This record gives sequence, structure tokens and C-alpha cells, in this order.
Amino acid sequence: MPHSYYIDSPSESVFQAELDSLGLLSWKLDADNYDKDGKLDAICKERNYNYKDFVDSTKIPNLQEKLAIFFEEHIHDDEEIRFFVDGSGFFDIRDQRKGQDRWVRIECQKGDLIILPAGIYHRFNPDDKMFFKVMRLFCGDPVWTPWNRIDAATDARPARRKYVDTFLQTGA
Repeated sequence: MPHSYYIDSPSESVFQAELDSLGLLSWKLDADNYDKDGKLDAICKERNYNYKDFVDSTKIPNLQEKLAIFFEEHIHDDEEIRFFVDGSGFFDIRDQRKGQDRWVRIECQKGDLIILPAGIYHRFNPDDKMFFKVMRLFCGDPVWTPWNRIDAATDARPARRKYVDTFLQTGA
């Protein structure tokens, strides 16, 4: 599983049980053989992912401008599913359990598959190599609409309300 820690205290690791309580799922897959070993196919079948595409940082026009969009704190109405086929980067997610509001940094590398639940505040940031090739997975038509935290209406979105009710109001 990816190494995770609090950004404000990098020596304070965040373990899988804590990530589970925030709704994050992750697997380590063989990025060189995922199309042959069947593990990714099994996850896709179980979770009803039926569409995929790829994002390669070396092929993104105006990469710096796009990264600024990725880095803006936001939610989505659907899960965000990313499989690192190559390269690396960071997903930062908000840990808002027990009244706190701290960033958790998840260091993703080749072979990491992570699923962020709909409604969780997050952002993406490349590491210093500035190289990532990820497979994006979706249920149905691909929709990647960010709802930025700076917009007060974002907290009222159904996906955000469901996330709060499921993961933040459980006493976790």
C-alpha cells in the first residue's frame, strides 16, 4: 500500500486502517503485467468500472496550468480511481475526523491503484520527477468534474453530504 503521512507532521504515518476509515481503498498491482494477470480486471468487474483512459504527463499540453487545476482542493460526485502504470505523484486527502482538518499525503508509485470515495476533499500533485502515467477508471461515461472547496455550495452537494454522513459522523 502507498506510504501515507500527515503533511504537517511527515514523521507521523497514516496507516491503512486510518485510510480505510476515510473511505480510501488501495491495491498494489503489477504495472507491467496488469493486462495479463487478471487482478485489475477482477477489481473492475467487482466495482463495475467499464471505461478507462490514460493520462500521461509527458503528453499534457500546458502541463503547469493543468497541474494548478489538479492541485486546487476539490471533490467529485463519483469515485476517483487512478492506477499508476508508470511514474509517481501525491494524492492529498483531508482527514476531517474528530473535528480535525489535516492533509494526509499518499505517495503513489508505479503499481499503486487508489480509489478516493466520492465527496472527499483531495488534490493531486506530482513529485519532483514531474512524470506520471495513470489509468483513469470510471463507471459508465467518464465524468471528471471538480467541485472546488472554495465554493460554499460544494459542501451541500449530495456526494459531499453522503461522504460526511458515512465517514465523518461515525465517531471514527
